[in-house]
Amino acid sequence: MSNGDIFTGEVIGTAILILFGAGVCAAVTLNHSKAKSAGWIVVAFGWGFGVMAGAYTAAPLSGAHLNPAVTVGVAVDTGEWDKVPLYILAQLIGAVIGAVLTWALYYAQFAANADEKTALPTLGVFSTVPEIRNPVANLVTEIIATAALVLPLLAFGQVDGIGIGPVAEGGGTVVLGSGISVLLVAFLVVGIGLSLGGPTGYAINPARDLGPRLAHAVLPIPNKGTSDWGYAWIPVAGPLIGAVLAGLVFNAAF
Repeated sequence: MSNGDIFTGEVIGTAILILFGAGVCAAVTLNHSKAKSAGWIVVAFGWGFGVMAGAYTAAPLSGAHLNPAVTVGVAVDTGEWDKVPLYILAQLIGAVIGAVLTWALYYAQFAANADEKTALPTLGVFSTVPEIRNPVANLVTEIIATAALVLPLLAFGQVDGIGIGPVAEGGGTVVLGSGISVLLVAFLVVGIGLSLGGPTGYAINPARDLGPRLAHAVLPIPNKGTSDWGYAWIPVAGPLIGAVLAGLVFNAAF
């Protein structure tokens, strides 16, 4: 895989992931949306379908990490770190693009937020917001939830027929090589959302949180509220710590 292919695949795939994920959050959150108040199950499946769409699109080009935590977990396991900065840069750019596309798609609903009587905070459309603000508990939640993503993803490569695993020419790249592999990862993300997402909104992906948070900070959204930079380090640090732990456990156990 060339650097150009990796960059292109991760930008496009991550943008699609965020478009679906932030899109479903906008759909259930914003006033004048037909899916208003549709609920958590809809959110979890929306993010899962976003993973599926983004991963199927990016897999032929980059192996479809779409997540710095996945990239770091693979690097910890394989010892191949040379392409990690490229992956993470592309993922962050893609996440910003996906967030901007979501804003454009729901432009009329965001514009309607100018009505002071019905205005809603909009950060939850773009990034995670904890239900109970407790930095230690929030960090632990993100560590555990991300380990629950990365460890099974790495382990899928040990199961015959799934078609996911590291390839030498990809610098430790996880390649989602078959139809079933992408579907399994998508359902894994749905499961994490349903079971582990309640406390913090399950960032489990630094780019997924930081990129849209940057977009939220600069987009001209009426009454958008704070971008909450005091919390922003947790959905970055927690997933990276969880990914490192998952990679170490996988390396030791398998």
